[in-house]
Amino acid sequence: MANDLQATKRLVEIIRDLCFAPSLDILMTLVGVAARELTHADGATFVLKEGDQCFYAHENAVAPLWKGQRFPLCSCICGWAINHKQAAIIEDVYSDARIPVEAYAPTFVKSLTVVPMRQDNPVGVIGVYWAERHQPLTQEVELLQVLADTTATVLDRILGQEISVVERSQLEALEQTNAKLRAEVLQRHTTEAELTRLSLTDGLTGLYNRRGFFLLANPKLRQVCRQQQSATVFFIDIDYLKSVNDHYGHEAGDWLILGTAASMHKTFREGDVLARLGGDEFVVLAPDCANGPEVANRLKTNAEIFAQENALPYPLSISVGLASSQGNDANLTLNQLVSQADSAMYAQKQRRRPLNIAETKACQRWGV
Repeated sequence: MANDLQATKRLVEIIRDLCFAPSLDILMTLVGVAARELTHADGATFVLKEGDQCFYAHENAVAPLWKGQRFPLCSCICGWAINHKQAAIIEDVYSDARIPVEAYAPTFVKSLTVVPMRQDNPVGVIGVYWAERHQPLTQEVELLQVLADTTATVLDRILGQEISVVERSQLEALEQTNAKLRAEVLQRHTTEAELTRLSLTDGLTGLYNRRGFFLLANPKLRQVCRQQQSATVFFIDIDYLKSVNDHYGHEAGDWLILGTAASMHKTFREGDVLARLGGDEFVVLAPDCANGPEVANRLKTNAEIFAQENALPYPLSISVGLASSQGNDANLTLNQLVSQADSAMYAQKQRRRPLNIAETKACQRWGV
């Protein structure tokens, strides 16, 4: 009961702020913040109906969605909500026939709810999204619908009515407050985006970390399977890293890690998902990879070139394991592919000739 009362009180405050919004831009900013707050969502979007199209005019999300893009009403879930004049509550975007999954696969979205702005004659929708499977509470949907209906009323005033002299003087008095709010919202968005980036990337190499890899590679693999294409996972391990750390120091070991990351960037394509899982282990998901063994050999060659160009006194040697799925291997998960590639890498490493780093260092010291 206390939570319900608190949510209702907050909604009243939000509606008050919306009623004084002086422009569409500020209205959309306020609505985006409010929609996420009321539903505890990871993203929100403000969509306007423009003829037979949906215009994704504004967004507030942990990662980019579709801001600035337009889609036909008949091809997106926001258009469905406008045409049917009702909310769409979807717990799993990949199992609902109304969802164009190819548009959602590159995003973080797993669940969504969209509500029309005014149900009798919608002027657009407000959508909220979650990065994990989520079924919103009835109260959350009701709060979102009240927010959407209020937004429609304010939108009518902003787009179609003249502001009276009295209103104008009041709004001018609030303009500075709104400008500060907008700056604070922008700063918060920037901070959230940076925190999201840091949580998904490896601090040393700039590659995705384990969490970032599985977050991006899983939907990409599902898309590949739906399109009946192949996919190859490369599991990469740096040879002799511990010995280099022990005899040359951890800064030298970092050079091997950075050299491996640079070689991966040089070898793989822009659409491939590159990650450092931790320590000396790296992984790549490469959709529609024509010749995996050839790519692995090219990666090893690029690693050797890096060592030569940077005059490293120790080798940059890597072991690479591959695992592939064809278009009909729809039941093969990303975890299974990574495990198979890891096993293949370990088998290759077992066949590699041991290297005595201490002996190599001693020879360099005495010029042998």
